[in-house]
Amino acid sequence: MSILDNRPALAAEVEKVAEVAGYLWTKGWAERNGGNITVNVTEQVDDTLRAMPAIAGPFPIGMTLPHIKGCYFYCKGTNRRMRDLARWPMDNGSVIRILDDCTSYEIVGDKPVMPTSELPSHLAVHDDLIAKGSNYRASVHTHPIELVAMSHNPEFLKKDVLTNILWSMIPETKAFCPRGLGIVPYMLPSSTELAEATIATLNDDYDVVMWEKHGVFAVGPDVMEAFDMIDTLTKSAIIYRDACSMGFIPTGMTPEQMKELSDVFHLPK
Repeated sequence: MSILDNRPALAAEVEKVAEVAGYLWTKGWAERNGGNITVNVTEQVDDTLRAMPAIAGPFPIGMTLPHIKGCYFYCKGTNRRMRDLARWPMDNGSVIRILDDCTSYEIVGDKPVMPTSELPSHLAVHDDLIAKGSNYRASVHTHPIELVAMSHNPEFLKKDVLTNILWSMIPETKAFCPRGLGIVPYMLPSSTELAEATIATLNDDYDVVMWEKHGVFAVGPDVMEAFDMIDTLTKSAIIYRDACSMGFIPTGMTPEQMKELSDVFHLPK
């Protein structure tokens, strides 16, 4: 029996994660066990599930996160593949509960699948989102090929250089990713320093952050919205790459054209 049984709202959230996991694998952004997804499912948890005993744990988070006390998260499992999560989400991920000490968690179902090794980073971001009163519930980390390739150019790592290039490739990019793409210089994966830098960059008014030579980290109201922003930015990166492969640097939309777009659609400047 699954904890998703007779809980349609929770099952729907997990199904969205599985759908996105399939997209990440199909696009080639999730080699082997690459990438992570963590979704705050507290609003989809009923009183019966809250009363259920843990099946594993407690386990330390490694930091104190007071704003996620008592929250529930669906997390991709460590060393699990996105292609498998897409087919069997509760065999390759688990629902965890944050304990009252705010420093540990326990697994409540379906199986004792240990969450991603990057769980502390993801939970730290969710803690910050809740502290700010954000309605964002999902975080997605993946390795979009074209965006990662662009991060190997030091010129593109200057503040908002890459944002403006990507915005200028196609109007939809600014419309659907109006906060652009933040940049975090290369740091050791899964490190506390990377988590802190990611939170600082998100707080600098971005929803998607590029980890230099590594991948992107996006947050959104749900997992599909977070994926859509990454997908849209990557489409612009592909247009830029394809133009360059034809032998020219694309001119892109002019600043005046992008300002007009912002004015008409009431987008952030």
